[in-house]
Amino acid sequence: MSDIDAQSDNLSPAAAATPAPKRALRLGGGPAGYVDNALKAVAEPFKGITADGTVIPGLFPIQKTGVPTDSIRAAAEEFLAALNPEQRLETLFAVDTVEWRKWSNIHRTLIRHGMPIFEMTDTQRDRAFALLRESLSLQGFETARDVMRLNETVMEMTGRLDEYGEDLYWFSIMGKPSATEPWGWQLDGHHLNLNVFVLGDQMVMTPAFLGSEPVYAQSGKYAGTRVFKAEEEQGLAMIRALSADQRNKTILSRDLPREPFTTAFRDNFELRYQGISYDALSSSQRDLLLHLIEVHVGRIRPGHAEIKMEEVKRHLRQTHFAWMGGVEEDSVFYYRVHSPVVIVEFDHQRGQAFPQYEKPYRDHIHIVVRTPNGNDYGKDLLRQHYEQSHREWSTGVKE
Repeated sequence: MSDIDAQSDNLSPAAAATPAPKRALRLGGGPAGYVDNALKAVAEPFKGITADGTVIPGLFPIQKTGVPTDSIRAAAEEFLAALNPEQRLETLFAVDTVEWRKWSNIHRTLIRHGMPIFEMTDTQRDRAFALLRESLSLQGFETARDVMRLNETVMEMTGRLDEYGEDLYWFSIMGKPSATEPWGWQLDGHHLNLNVFVLGDQMVMTPAFLGSEPVYAQSGKYAGTRVFKAEEEQGLAMIRALSADQRNKTILSRDLPREPFTTAFRDNFELRYQGISYDALSSSQRDLLLHLIEVHVGRIRPGHAEIKMEEVKRHLRQTHFAWMGGVEEDSVFYYRVHSPVVIVEFDHQRGQAFPQYEKPYRDHIHIVVRTPNGNDYGKDLLRQHYEQSHREWSTGVKE
């Protein structure tokens, strides 16, 4: 194991106990009506995020990618093998379970499922992180772990062990890891929510929510840890590369939204295209936009990230870039990249762990990446798989 990997899997002594002790959790509170509204949203049939309520068909065909997923499957199997029967029951769900849609960014333990890190042994935790590592790029894995580390920093700063900590994350496996049948996994917790769906050698890694408050640890165990620097800088470089006329088309408001539009429990949100279109950009500006998208897509493992970028490039003529907030080096802002096959949202947030920051500030960031038009959680691939399997069963002809 490399030095980076060794550091990545090193939790605080309290979090790394073998076996891990039970711990107190903050089960109440949260925004008024949060749980009821969340469950109501999940009860709605899944459609997917659309621009006008209509799903564009045919965007995500079942196909061979040539990028093996064997190592992801092996990591999942090794993780499951390390669990006892009771833990496996807690961790395993059907591939089409509604639990996919019950991820929640907020720090209180209001809606959680799966196997929590704080109850894992050292071996179980190492194998859970191995699954994370196999599914993400090095940059993506380090960002995910840094988000968890910074959640420990919040605990150190606030003293609220029942609300924050690097071990307050839950792993779930959806379906049986397979080379041919659909399956996936989910990581759920404060500021880190990843949903990975696998079918053959195809992979979908949305919805993905990443955030942090603070984004930089000035002290404590993880002093010096910083997240989302590239996402922030590249977004600012993009808006500042636009002319005054182009900015007039791009900037929707000087005020920021309270949260990203496609956050948790908005799987069927209608988000219309806004901002400047790809066609209205110069060659150098188009390169900047592509690089910005690559920063976000690049959290996916090598091979599958390139496949996703090729998918993005096929729809550049329908891609828009929108902005809210200021454009100066120290400004707070929101930006969005929106195409038929990807949505990226970046937002500076108000203080939550530190409520004295009543206005958005640069030490609290939320990022959401979605696959619109029905393929979040790989659901369009799963739908096609079921239809294909039904045809093969009814006709006896394998497609």
